[in-house]
Amino acid sequence: MRLFKQLLVVFSVLAVLVAGLMILSYDVIKIDWLVLMELQESFDDQETPLAVPARSIPVEGAAYLPGMGEPVNPVPADETSIARGAELYTIHCQMCHGADGRGTGTIAAFLVKKKPADLTSEAVRAKSDGSWFLAISYGISNPANSLFPDVEFSGQMPALNENLTVRERWDVVNYLRTLTPAE
Repeated sequence: MRLFKQLLVVFSVLAVLVAGLMILSYDVIKIDWLVLMELQESFDDQETPLAVPARSIPVEGAAYLPGMGEPVNPVPADETSIARGAELYTIHCQMCHGADGRGTGTIAAFLVKKKPADLTSEAVRAKSDGSWFLAISYGISNPANSLFPDVEFSGQMPALNENLTVRERWDVVNYLRTLTPAE
């Protein structure tokens, strides 16, 4: 029994020494451990991401090919699509455009120079589903050079192509078609 206690003390002291050496080697000496994340290309915060490789296609398929005209809505405007679109609109759009789509969301009050568009206005509703899809996908960065040139936009809209899948963007378009115009 006495031998067991002595071995336990010896191994405990060795464990403390090894732990101390490991901490010293990592924290004081700063041994540069190989990390695989360091070997790949990346970008820093607030830095523009790398360009999409040429001739690449997203996992979910090509949503829009430049120069091929506006995309056509492949998603039927059934109850499921509209319900899904309403939920996604509430999460991603309602804060600016409001529950009724008239540009009266909670954030709109803080946007002095750039108010959100009224999605129920006649000029916006006259646009095709493909135009709405492109506006949701790529945003509206310059009112004078927007996807809606004849609509007077007073603000910018961020691109939602990284937040919403292609199907989800079409669901939002289908939901936007159900919003009633302002009277």
